[in-house]
Amino acid sequence: MPEFASLTTTTLALLFAGSALVIAYFGSKMAGIADVLADRTGLGEALIGAVLLGAGTSISGIVTSISTAASGAPELAVSNALGGIAAQTMFLALADVAYRKVNLEHAGASAINLGQATVLIILTVLPIMAYAAPPFALFGINPLSPVLVAVYLIGLHNAHSIKQKPMWKPKETEDTRHEEDDEEDDARSTTVLALLFSGLVLIVGSAGYVVGETGLALSGRLGISQGVVGALGTAIVTSLPELVTTIAAVRCGALQLAIGGIIGGNMFDALFIAASDVAYRDGSIYHAISERSLFWMGLVALMTAILLLGLLRREKLGPGGIGWESVLLLGLWASGAALQVSLG
Repeated sequence: MPEFASLTTTTLALLFAGSALVIAYFGSKMAGIADVLADRTGLGEALIGAVLLGAGTSISGIVTSISTAASGAPELAVSNALGGIAAQTMFLALADVAYRKVNLEHAGASAINLGQATVLIILTVLPIMAYAAPPFALFGINPLSPVLVAVYLIGLHNAHSIKQKPMWKPKETEDTRHEEDDEEDDARSTTVLALLFSGLVLIVGSAGYVVGETGLALSGRLGISQGVVGALGTAIVTSLPELVTTIAAVRCGALQLAIGGIIGGNMFDALFIAASDVAYRDGSIYHAISERSLFWMGLVALMTAILLLGLLRREKLGPGGIGWESVLLLGLWASGAALQVSLG
């Protein structure tokens, strides 16, 4: 592996920016493939968005968290995960701005996304409880880490059950969009598309490693705290695929895919903490982080709860043609980012 610490600051900055472009460009190609696979597999946009698109576009982020945790930077690893979830939730508000017909949460109604958002809140609150509990680790791993993985898998099973036998259905309006409204006409075979998607995951994951290592080196070189670099630097860069793919999905009318991709990606991002705990070899990572990371945990839970309320209420139009939940999400993220920067 390259020795990033020996590189000049300019070279590190160029590598960081170059990797960001790679992640944004190749990550954006995933949305179209995921939309086609959703139609061909019959799993649906919301579920495919949660699993395939969500996990695929998050690969750069998990590589960043694991590599920085293994390098002995727990604060950067955890803040990268939480900052990514906060940024991606805010991206849904930006997608709402891009969808000018009606509030995005109204048109893209899906019971699966309601269930996934609820699971995400659980995945966010559990690390807060681990932080407050007495420090304990077995083979250097906190018992909560496998619990997070189990909750994630249960959440996916729950989403599949909702897809197969829904007990709740959104009220039909003239603005409600359905998966059947978008017909796929890609001439490539499903096998070719799956291989292409896998190749994109490898490219984006490799770029994520470079982002993590250069971000860690720049943190020390410039005297910026790992928490700020993680939550507002590496987190945003590794979340660029979610922003690009969400806007692309909205523009092509795959609204449930767009929302499901963000919520599913956020669920997968919550697993970054568990993966980082395994990679961090100096004990439980939940007790190696500061209150800065705890702040992001609380902010993520709050933003997800507001998003869930927006998905339930399905307001047609709010301020500026977007929903009130989008206004609140933008305000909360901007306020949280400003507060963290002011703290240094």
